[in-house]
Amino acid sequence: MPLFFRKRKPSEEARKRLEYQMCLAKEAGADDILDISKCELSEIPFGAFATCKVLQKKVLIVHTNHLTSLLPKSCSLLSLATIKVLDLHDNQLTALPDDIGQLTALQVLNVERNQLTYLPRSIGNLIQLQTLNVKDNRLKELPDTLGELRSLRTLDISESEIQRLPQMLAHVRTLETLSLDASSMVYPPQEVCGAGTEAIQQFLCKASGLEYYPPSQYLLPVLEQDGAENSRDSPSGPTDRFSSEEIDWQNRFSDYEKRKEQKMLEKLEFERRLELGQREHAQLLQQSNSQKDEVLQTVKEEQSRLEQGLSERQRYLDAERQRLQEQLKQTEQNISNRIQKLLQENQRQKKSSEILKSLENERIRMEQLMSITQEETENLRRREIASAMQQMLTESCNSRLIQMAYESQRQNLVQQACSSMAEMDERFQQILSWQQMDQNKAISQILQESAMQKAAFEALQVKKDLMHRQIRKQIKLIETELLQLTQLELKRKSLDTEALQEMISEQRWVLSSLLQQLLKEKTQREEELREILTELEAKSETKQENYWLIQYQRLLNQKPLSLKLQEEGLERQLVALLVELSAEHYLPIFAHHRISLDMLSRMGPGDLAKVGVSEAGLRHQILRRAQELLDATRARPELPKPPQGEVLPTAPEELPEAVRPSAPCAELEAQTSECVVCLEREAQMIFLNCGHVCCCQQCCQPLRTCPLCRQDIAQRLRIYHSR
Repeated sequence: MPLFFRKRKPSEEARKRLEYQMCLAKEAGADDILDISKCELSEIPFGAFATCKVLQKKVLIVHTNHLTSLLPKSCSLLSLATIKVLDLHDNQLTALPDDIGQLTALQVLNVERNQLTYLPRSIGNLIQLQTLNVKDNRLKELPDTLGELRSLRTLDISESEIQRLPQMLAHVRTLETLSLDASSMVYPPQEVCGAGTEAIQQFLCKASGLEYYPPSQYLLPVLEQDGAENSRDSPSGPTDRFSSEEIDWQNRFSDYEKRKEQKMLEKLEFERRLELGQREHAQLLQQSNSQKDEVLQTVKEEQSRLEQGLSERQRYLDAERQRLQEQLKQTEQNISNRIQKLLQENQRQKKSSEILKSLENERIRMEQLMSITQEETENLRRREIASAMQQMLTESCNSRLIQMAYESQRQNLVQQACSSMAEMDERFQQILSWQQMDQNKAISQILQESAMQKAAFEALQVKKDLMHRQIRKQIKLIETELLQLTQLELKRKSLDTEALQEMISEQRWVLSSLLQQLLKEKTQREEELREILTELEAKSETKQENYWLIQYQRLLNQKPLSLKLQEEGLERQLVALLVELSAEHYLPIFAHHRISLDMLSRMGPGDLAKVGVSEAGLRHQILRRAQELLDATRARPELPKPPQGEVLPTAPEELPEAVRPSAPCAELEAQTSECVVCLEREAQMIFLNCGHVCCCQQCCQPLRTCPLCRQDIAQRLRIYHSR
């Protein structure tokens, strides 16, 4: 048995049954029975003991429960002093109280189907006990005091572990029925136990030295003052005793009959009064039922009214809560928009300040470039500069022609692949000759025409401008991201999954806003470069010969920022590291503080933040890549240094162009998507302000709203996929 266990909580039906039985036992005119069986009790309630004591109950029925003990705490067994029948079968009792002998009025004790391991010795004090049922328990022996039960008539000890009967059981002369398992008995022997109760009693009387008499001779009521108990058990007692007491018994039987008739009359009178009381009780019960029905009807109407009011109030509260939630959501959205606008405004202000600084530096540089010396005029490489100008103009013109003739080239490519090699060689030679003639004509024309020289200088200036190049890179990245977001959104719509639709729309909106801002900055930068070109043209000497050729040569020979910083002291690996991480704008800061790779290995993110590197992720990437470069340098032997007299080239070396495969790579194929209108050509147009990339150039012309989100199209932007 566990030391700690949780009491089993009775069910609602069992609790109602207990309350009903307790109320029924307390009603006026109730019988002497208290029945609290099948109530799922783990202990007898205190009210049951009080009811038995106050109302003098004769029968207590507590079977089919979960009792582990008969007597709970703070209760006395004397409260059951008037009980004559105690039914405790089908419980979980492990022992009876040691003072159970105080129930002197008890006549029937039923503890069948429990877990009793022994019987207390005080059970011999139950002198009026007539029936004792301890069937289906864990008893191994019976106490000797069982022989003191002078009124016991029925004893059931079957389905237990008892193998021996006490000899004192021979003194129970009134025992009529003894039930046991004869096959498991040792004493008396099995053949005696199988012969029946009379044979068992004869065996026990013979073993105890007593003479056996049938129990029918001891079934008369025991006298209250009987001083001849010893003579009753003597060998010569029965014949003499009955002859001497015959007259006394007749008198007693006559008195008993008179008392019986008197009791019968009292019983009839009691039944008459009980019937009258029951009628009155029925009338009162009917009145109470009618009143109860009226009260229930009133309560039901009031409850329906309250439920209706509560439902209306709940609907009002739900509507109010929903309205407040919408207001909170709108407020949060407005706040987030304001914060986003403030951040964008702050970024614009920072970029504008940086642009102003760069413009000021550019003006200073341009003023220095205004004056053209005689030495530069003499050293003018006319032929080379004209060729470079012609190449720049050709590249600029080719880029525009490629954009306009992209679709036609794809179709012509298939047709040209089918033609013969001889025909292609002939055409190629003819095209080369024409190109050489056009190049010679263009070079001579460039040397003569100042407007074309100016146009070539403008194209080279835009190409070499660092800020314009960074803006173009950012625009290209944003176009790729918008294309991927549109493909992801189309995939989620096809799969009917809209879990992250709102987040994708928010990202697309942010990217489209950033794209519009970069387009404005690109246009603004081009305008600034045109203003610089206008200032140069205004400040140029009107009679200066080959002015734009000299400016083009000067811009062509100008060293890149990375090379200048290397000459100022920055290591080439450090410059390449910053260029790789797209952090070229921090090169002047590193050159100003004379930071090297060795210094970076001893610095932390906080030191870079103090220097001026604001991005936290970029700080960690710079430190990690610097450590990797240092480790790689230590791992391999040092390269031989160039001789001191060697002169470094003034222009950056042209990197060999990487060999590109003829077939498109898988990544580019994955980033293309078909037009959602014609479902044939690939999507080439970005719709602003929504940012969707979902239509080709032919299908987007008649559209006024986006086919995916139905927003108005404010601007169309063409994407040129690199092949």
